[in-house]
Amino acid sequence: MKETEDKNKDDEWRKKLTKEQYQVLRNKGTERPFTGEYWDNREKGDYVCAGCGALLFDSETKFDSGCGWPSFYSPKDEKNIESKKDRSLGMSREEVLCKKCGGHLGHVFKDGPKPTGLRYCINSISLDFKKTN
Repeated sequence: MKETEDKNKDDEWRKKLTKEQYQVLRNKGTERPFTGEYWDNREKGDYVCAGCGALLFDSETKFDSGCGWPSFYSPKDEKNIESKKDRSLGMSREEVLCKKCGGHLGHVFKDGPKPTGLRYCINSISLDFKKTN
């Protein structure tokens, strides 16, 4: 029964997301740096999960880290973010996930600016942007 439920859920994700979004959000892929829609976005607004719409980050905490992916020093609402150890690719990192839908967003590193010292390095394709005034 669980296997059938998982298959149905996977089919729903495949219908909802583009092929590229599915690869990143559901299969923990990564988009190439400097190619995503939001890596250089300077407009004011909120960044939400492309999978479920949960509020994740805002433009106030976005900064140019030079890495080619949108970078934030803090989530907008920490209850919508979770992290876990990622030991893939022969290294140890902290993976960032949407707590609501479990979608892979990117990674968080301890080389960001004040006040947190963190750099949430997030795939553009994992995000949607809601412009504010």
